[in-house]
Amino acid sequence: MEHDHPKFAAVILDKGVDKPLDYLTSAPVKVGMRVLVPLRQSLRKGTVVALKREPSVSRVQPIKEILSEEPFISSDLFELAKWMSLYYCTPLSRVLRVFLPDSVKKRTQVKEQFFVKRLLSQKKLSTLCAQLRYTHPPQAKVLSALLKYPKGILLSKLLELVNTSKSPVATLSKQQVLSVEKLPVDRSLLDDFEFFLTKPKKLNDEQETTLSRIRFNLFQTHLIHGVTGSGKTEVYLQAIHLAREKGLGVIFLVPEIALTTQTIERLRSRFTEKLGIFHHRLSDGERFDIWHGIRKGDISIVVGARSAIFSPVKNLGLIIVDEEQESSYKQAERQPCYHARDVAVMRGKIAHAAVVLGSATPSLESYLNALSGKYLLSNLSQRANCAQLPHIRVIDMKREYLKSEGFTIFSDPLIEGIKRRFPLGEQTILFLNRRGYHTFQMCVDCGKSIKCPHCSVSLTFHKRANHLICHLCAHTITPAPHTCPSCKKHATLSYKGVGTEQVERVLRALLPEVRTLRMDGDTTCHKGSHDLLFQQFRAGKADVLIGTQMVAKGLHFPAVTLVGILHPDGALNLPDFRATETLFQLLGQVSGRSGRSDLPGEVIIQTCLEAHNIFKYTSRGDYRAFFDEEIQVRELFNFPPFTRLAKLIFKGKDERQTLDAAQTFQRELFRTLPKTFHIYPVIPSGHAKIKDHFRFKLLIKGKNPLLLSHLIRRVQSTTSLHRDVYLLIDIDPLSTFS
Repeated sequence: MEHDHPKFAAVILDKGVDKPLDYLTSAPVKVGMRVLVPLRQSLRKGTVVALKREPSVSRVQPIKEILSEEPFISSDLFELAKWMSLYYCTPLSRVLRVFLPDSVKKRTQVKEQFFVKRLLSQKKLSTLCAQLRYTHPPQAKVLSALLKYPKGILLSKLLELVNTSKSPVATLSKQQVLSVEKLPVDRSLLDDFEFFLTKPKKLNDEQETTLSRIRFNLFQTHLIHGVTGSGKTEVYLQAIHLAREKGLGVIFLVPEIALTTQTIERLRSRFTEKLGIFHHRLSDGERFDIWHGIRKGDISIVVGARSAIFSPVKNLGLIIVDEEQESSYKQAERQPCYHARDVAVMRGKIAHAAVVLGSATPSLESYLNALSGKYLLSNLSQRANCAQLPHIRVIDMKREYLKSEGFTIFSDPLIEGIKRRFPLGEQTILFLNRRGYHTFQMCVDCGKSIKCPHCSVSLTFHKRANHLICHLCAHTITPAPHTCPSCKKHATLSYKGVGTEQVERVLRALLPEVRTLRMDGDTTCHKGSHDLLFQQFRAGKADVLIGTQMVAKGLHFPAVTLVGILHPDGALNLPDFRATETLFQLLGQVSGRSGRSDLPGEVIIQTCLEAHNIFKYTSRGDYRAFFDEEIQVRELFNFPPFTRLAKLIFKGKDERQTLDAAQTFQRELFRTLPKTFHIYPVIPSGHAKIKDHFRFKLLIKGKNPLLLSHLIRRVQSTTSLHRDVYLLIDIDPLSTFS
């Protein structure tokens, strides 16, 4: 009699082979289960992706071992993985790696500690302790400590308290006075924090309308267009409460690791249940504990950066994507080059969950989707708690240069603004999107800058370390040279450009009484450094916070009443169709850090392009006027959201070889793609060389992204690239420059 379960399973291996391989099943298995299978002369781990009645090949080996009792990937997540494979033009094996990172697939990673509990009553333990005080003092110390912990204590903590070895504990255990048990340890990062529970805030009319729309449209994608400080987070929190009342799971995405702690604080002050926290700085052990806690249903609220969208949340009912326009939601360095916002929308559709996108400056794609009815649009036009939007001033730096008879970092109004606020205890944020002291060093004689030998970028000077460093590959020259490497002339090198390190140094020279903190890639390279700097600034231990993009997004500092934006003009010069949109969003986000409480806020933007419309729209806070102008430009030149883009990046150590591979692939695309697709010429990438690898890009434009992905995969399967040339396929790229 035949078994009623399929006899064969298609398995995707973790490494080595991209396509599924068929194996014989001797016991029932399910899609998503982890298995150990033979391949040639070795055993490999993999995931079951399909069950079959008949194999694809004649000779089929049996599965060696089933590694998991239950599927690691649920049916809805597996459906999402298959969609991502098709849409993002990536083999399913690579897609599954983002759903199942190596840290969660290991079997023996549960951390355990010993827990000591007493086996005698309080009275008997006290009597025994008194008897042992003179005969066996170490044992008496152990019992004395245990009397203070009736529920038990970790062995490590007990030994620390009594300052003794394990020997007296072992002896008392043998005498059945106490027990020593192994317990799994939860490596959650929240264990050391305590939070006071708060009640939901009273919503204003706009917030109440927005929440009602979410409540009554649970299977819809929502876009909340709310000015900075309009109370989007409170709407999120009350939407989470509605979901949890119904027993539904929640995923809350934030764009930056810096925002994770702030979001945790707000969630923990409202919800007593355990949270799952995901970001790239988790240790493997922390990620293992959290992921498996979610899979088992012990954790129902997950918060984190883009990879948190793949969390195996049970009974998912709500996905929130805060600051949905942020570029950090896009994976661009390796396949699948997914956008977490778009994946969230698709996951919500598959799981029949509500998806809430929020932003003060939505992406053009999302806003157009809302205007066309694909998303449900809600507007929050006023700041919550009657706070006023900051007054924004645009300063023409050309006039400031004339006044100071040369270059100056700070305009007079900005310095006066900092001076005025300092004695009042008010705080300032200074934003400059360049780190280091000088952005490059160049020879005044031959005109050449000192470039990285491994990348096509100039080296940045860092004064404190006295070195030049590449911000792409970390190549360093220490100390900074005095002789030009190109023309060999001495003392002709000059420093150019301004970075955050110089801003901090000059400000201290101008206003020595003002306390400063700097937040950039140099000061936040260690785990926990973001949180420490933010806590110090929030506690008033600094008057001015100087930083790059990480100070621009979603942070709430009630005492900040002045924001200075330094030299944003360079972002407009990038040869990228999103350059204007990206800068407008960034200006809006940075400006929104000012005046978020009862104190009025001010923003000073220093620019040499005062007449540019982007500064006019920013100063008025007029997103709709910006959108109307920018969307016309996109439509005129047929760029997203009116078409779809694919960017193919060819990387290789040999420049000629890499270019030939790109041009060969382009010719095959011309033969395969219909005339409705536009194929651009092969050109060097914006960063033409990174880490000794030359980079060439090929852009393709068309209306149908799924058809485009399918045809690219077809060409990829029939075109043999040189083995030293790597192809990266980026569907819906955020940038056409890089």
